[in-house]
Amino acid sequence: MPEQTKVPDSSEILVVIVNYKTPDLTIDCLKSLTNEIQSLPSMKVVVVDNDSADGSVKKIQEAINNEAWSSWVSLIASDKNGGFAFGNNLAIRPVLESSSPPPYFLLLNPDTIVHPDGIKILVDFMNKNPQVGIAGSRLEEPDGTPQCSAFRFHSIFSEFDNSLCLGIVSTLLKPWIIAPPVSVVDCQTDWVAGASMIIRREVFEAIGLLDEGYFMYFEEVDFCLRAHQAGWNCWYVPESRVIHLVGQSSGVTNTKVPPKRRPQYWFDSRQRFFLKNYGLLYTALTDGGAIIGFFLSKIRANLQGKSRNLPPEFFSDFCKNSVWIKRNSQST
Repeated sequence: MPEQTKVPDSSEILVVIVNYKTPDLTIDCLKSLTNEIQSLPSMKVVVVDNDSADGSVKKIQEAINNEAWSSWVSLIASDKNGGFAFGNNLAIRPVLESSSPPPYFLLLNPDTIVHPDGIKILVDFMNKNPQVGIAGSRLEEPDGTPQCSAFRFHSIFSEFDNSLCLGIVSTLLKPWIIAPPVSVVDCQTDWVAGASMIIRREVFEAIGLLDEGYFMYFEEVDFCLRAHQAGWNCWYVPESRVIHLVGQSSGVTNTKVPPKRRPQYWFDSRQRFFLKNYGLLYTALTDGGAIIGFFLSKIRANLQGKSRNLPPEFFSDFCKNSVWIKRNSQST
């Protein structure tokens, strides 16, 4: 059983950080939150260690003690690594079941640094817009360059466009492209990145917790889709700025190094998302369209002598993990 933590006293927002073998990043993230305590004195933070087994628990707890953060930071040491949704739920569940759960919860990656008032801006936005159930920050590089962090839902059209990667087709499918241009103003969107995502308590009460059937990736997309189906809006709030050191936890999306081979859990999560939300026929058509797109893209790249810089073995791995070849028993 995971090490238990005291349910935080009544607070305005509970911030949840899930650590897996990134104790130094987690500690730096906590340091950036010391500014938020000044503007949100009732804010509480729970760090969940997903069974890192690398000394993370000791190192993070020592930092909490040495920096005198114990009044607002708690640590849960899980005895298993159940993934991103599992780790967040481990902290959120007992607080939701307490006598005085906060109105807001914030999912925050350990590989983030929150700019001053980054969280307060989200809280203020939610207070002013009661129809909004979820909102996300502007994620950016250390030099301030914005990252894509507000997206459209995945669809058969977006998957085909992403696999083909051809300008004229992308223009025709513009309304379905996953990542539209980064907005400089508040705007409604389909889903936001789970690296900094605030969630209204009533959303959890309406649709439940994050789906632990996803180990990592697609869980925030699934959650935002369920919220959307329940009538909750999702917004992107660029005034809330958060530095995001992309891919430091998983290594999968780190754009600063050559791409790694996609782990099995990425393919499992992708298939689960489509089967669960769109059914077998739509998933099969989507996978088929993506495979055709990848095949045509590969032919074009060979003729042009270019490379798309895809992860190693990506095309063959994608085909092997398509619903045409392999239907994961955990996908629905």
